[in-house]
Amino acid sequence: MDTRRFGNTDIQVTPVGLGTWAIGGWMWGGTDEAQSIDTIHAAIDKGVGLVDTAPVYGFGRSEEIVGKALAGGRRDKVALATKVAMNWSDDHENVWREATAARIEKEVEDSLRRLQTDHIDIYQVHWPDPQTPMEETAKAMENLLKAGKIRAIGVSNFTPEQMDEFRKFAPLHSLQPPYNLFERDIEQEVLPYCDEQGIATITYGGLCRGLLSGKMSKDSQFQGDDLRNNDPKFQGERFQQYLNAVQALDEFARERYQKNVLALALRWLIDRPGVTTALWGARRPEQLDPVGEIEGWSLDTKALKAIDDILAEHIKDPVGPEFMAPPSRDEAA
Repeated sequence: MDTRRFGNTDIQVTPVGLGTWAIGGWMWGGTDEAQSIDTIHAAIDKGVGLVDTAPVYGFGRSEEIVGKALAGGRRDKVALATKVAMNWSDDHENVWREATAARIEKEVEDSLRRLQTDHIDIYQVHWPDPQTPMEETAKAMENLLKAGKIRAIGVSNFTPEQMDEFRKFAPLHSLQPPYNLFERDIEQEVLPYCDEQGIATITYGGLCRGLLSGKMSKDSQFQGDDLRNNDPKFQGERFQQYLNAVQALDEFARERYQKNVLALALRWLIDRPGVTTALWGARRPEQLDPVGEIEGWSLDTKALKAIDDILAEHIKDPVGPEFMAPPSRDEAA
């Protein structure tokens, strides 16, 4: 476990944190509360030091589950991260960005209540809101920091330009961007920027929505509102390209390290320069079993090149995570 400086406090985190978005409901379908709580307990027992969630995951349900899981003495064992600045219709059919001061002030109280805590360790603006002045958003977040309701200010899915604008009005301690073997756009500008400015990174999507788990096939289907129904990676010929890459990566990992592709993907991620913590979603305790498989080894330059060669050979039509961006308020109206 490492000590990382976030805002006004030193927060204990491990290289791999638990991203509770996997139990949220909004992105992946329904949830089992008891199973989800058991999963969080198992993560803490394995030394996971960061739990990340958001109000929009299950429309408050994910935060409620995290709050129940951390009650009874476990709250102080983890850094607790959640997000702000998303809104939704009463019927949950529409979701949009809303980073107004009024929305932030309301959401933080709702999150504190659901999480059963008096402070949030890392509070993150979920998506930039083009309809709200950055000054308004940043100053609202700084007010929460000064009030002691949060201990660090973070943003998620922001560009370097947006972070520059935010930092004109408030301190910025962390960024949560998408990052995995298949989605690497942040290597060009975002990671170097964060490294230069001393901004910690909490990367999400480490297994690329399950693609890098090694558990999928061409017959995999996703039900209801599962986000993967809208992800171009999981459609048609492109899906097969990614599956072929996963198979080749798995063969490489087993031959070289006696590991599987899941362990390879996570080891690759936490070995990357500029990555502070990597989020890993889990729905069931057994999905945390590979935590031990990523310790005690690393990838050398030769292995990294071999991995890049595999990707170039199999993925002819790559696509990033752009499809995940929710609409602004005017687009959702």
